[in-house]
Amino acid sequence: MIRKRRAKIVATLGPASSDRQMIARLFEAGVDVFRINMSHTPHDVLRDMVHTIRAVEAQVGRPIGILVDLQGPKLRIGSFAQDHIVLEKGATFVFDCDKTPGNVERVFLPHPEILTALEPGHTLLLDDGKVRLTAIETTPKRAVTRVEVGGRLSARKGVSLPDTVIGSSALTPKDRSDLEAALDAGIDWVALSFIQRPDDIAEAKKITKQRASVMAKIEKPQAVQRLAEILDVADALMVARGDLGVEMPLEQVPGAQKQITRLARQAGKPVVVATQMLESMITAPVPTRAEVSDVATAIFDGADAVMLSAESAAGKYPFEAVSTMNRIIEQVERDPTYRTLIHAERNDPEATGADAIAAASRQIAETLDLPAIVCWTSSGATALRVARERAAPPIGAITPNLATGRKLALVWGVHCVVAEDAQDQDDMVERAGRIAFREGYARPGQRIIIVAGVPLGTPGATNMVRIAFLSADPGVSRLPDSIGL
Repeated sequence: MIRKRRAKIVATLGPASSDRQMIARLFEAGVDVFRINMSHTPHDVLRDMVHTIRAVEAQVGRPIGILVDLQGPKLRIGSFAQDHIVLEKGATFVFDCDKTPGNVERVFLPHPEILTALEPGHTLLLDDGKVRLTAIETTPKRAVTRVEVGGRLSARKGVSLPDTVIGSSALTPKDRSDLEAALDAGIDWVALSFIQRPDDIAEAKKITKQRASVMAKIEKPQAVQRLAEILDVADALMVARGDLGVEMPLEQVPGAQKQITRLARQAGKPVVVATQMLESMITAPVPTRAEVSDVATAIFDGADAVMLSAESAAGKYPFEAVSTMNRIIEQVERDPTYRTLIHAERNDPEATGADAIAAASRQIAETLDLPAIVCWTSSGATALRVARERAAPPIGAITPNLATGRKLALVWGVHCVVAEDAQDQDDMVERAGRIAFREGYARPGQRIIIVAGVPLGTPGATNMVRIAFLSADPGVSRLPDSIGL
């Protein structure tokens, strides 16, 4: 099944979409990567979901990516003696280490790392930003704050700290346990929540040991400030606009989204735009006009993927939400403005052989109006560099590694086929043509461009570009490209 679009769709699984029939329908509707949210998923359910996705994958004969999203540190206040309190603007409110139930003057904060890191002038946001306070006096045991925006507050509400860098790890004990379970289950991508620094990514990579690629969720201002450093370490980025919109002024989020998308495109690493993209479809069969424009903006910016959360996990219309997102992407990519904007945001190739080859393949393909670029890739690096160019023709990636095919399911424009590696250059050219014909990229008599690394099978050695004619009879015999490799 070849998608008629370049951008990919990530859909979250949940109560509305966890059985095999629905997962198969969602894939058919357009899902390329399924997300499993570990905030709500026990390990046995995780294993069942992965098993079901792999069964659908074998049924459809296409690599399907699986993204596991770790919960991250959940910072919450303690309890109150009453059901709730009401904080008035201008009042003083204290956070301390006393476990006694709180009142309108104070509350227990079960996170000593926050009290240690807080400084006068720092902002504290409670209950998704509904209540805002400013620290006045701080010690490792106690923080006195002034209420800037008051309101109702009940027990165990979340705490956000847009100005404070907390010294503790972004990986909680639960995250470590969830990550090991996910790796054992054979997932492809892991997303880290509430990261603040590149060290948070490096810590996760020590655990994954290349068994999965690591995606950094950008949802804190501290992460935006160190975006370039984080991107150097991460394999991909996610614009997690929900929490980002809590911790920074809402009007700054669209600019941050564009900044994150452009920097990821420049680095040639996948970027996913997430949160509330078709939120109204949780309860309605059609989205709002504003939501359609929101999805379209991400596609015009050249994002690798857009993501559905509650729309597909718990909504009434998961199939319709995916189908709608699929149609929006297809329409945007047909728009005359799309190629103009994609071209305007294209970056110069980096000073490497792989980038020079990728840029040349794009220029040749567009100059000669070739129907496809076909990459032979072992690790996925060649396909990533070609995808960075955002070429007009579709990108076919041939890989002997099923794990690579699953990882590339997230990458812009890449349609991956899992096949045995070529024996030599002649075999590589012949089989690239046969696969391009069989997959519907090219017709007999047309030319395609082939990008590869020689010697074959050497990861990261992209050094060859070749134009090849499809013979009058390219052959349609079955190639050894089954998912069971």
